[in-house]
Amino acid sequence: MSQTNSQYDTVVAACRDIFKNKTIDYGTSWRVLRTISVVDQIFIKALRIRTIQEVKEQMISDDIPGEFKGILNYAVIGLIQLQQAPAIEDVPLDIAVNLYNQQIQVAKETMLAKNHDYGEAWRDMSQQSMVDLILVKLLRIKQILQNDGKTLISEGIDANYVDIINYAAFALILISEGKA
Repeated sequence: MSQTNSQYDTVVAACRDIFKNKTIDYGTSWRVLRTISVVDQIFIKALRIRTIQEVKEQMISDDIPGEFKGILNYAVIGLIQLQQAPAIEDVPLDIAVNLYNQQIQVAKETMLAKNHDYGEAWRDMSQQSMVDLILVKLLRIKQILQNDGKTLISEGIDANYVDIINYAAFALILISEGKA
């Protein structure tokens, strides 16, 4: 499990670097996004990966690992937005990174607990299954939004975002190990 811990930190660090650099380039323009908009951004990326997996051809140079990094970062943004009402005001870089790190810590703690209970079953999963599960989580969030944010017995939007972060991280770990 210590290998997973360090691999997780490595893939998250790469994602955080992208988040930081995009924040330097664009500011925190993502702060204007509502939950459905974040979900749709992730949906587009996951659907693109699935299409490339099925067609086995891509016409745009952005690679699958880059799309998983985008999925992870947008899921973190989604968690931040659940705690902070969408706004047009820009957030300073250091605060944005601190908010990012807080959400990653929640996701990592969840990953460690689930890895303990599930025995790192994700290591035997296909990348295709991970994409499908990300899509399922997105459809669940959409349904929760249609239900005015309420669930009867199911986890909420935040738990689905956390799972998306972890599936994207797992996919990136497997890709780094040469497993597509």
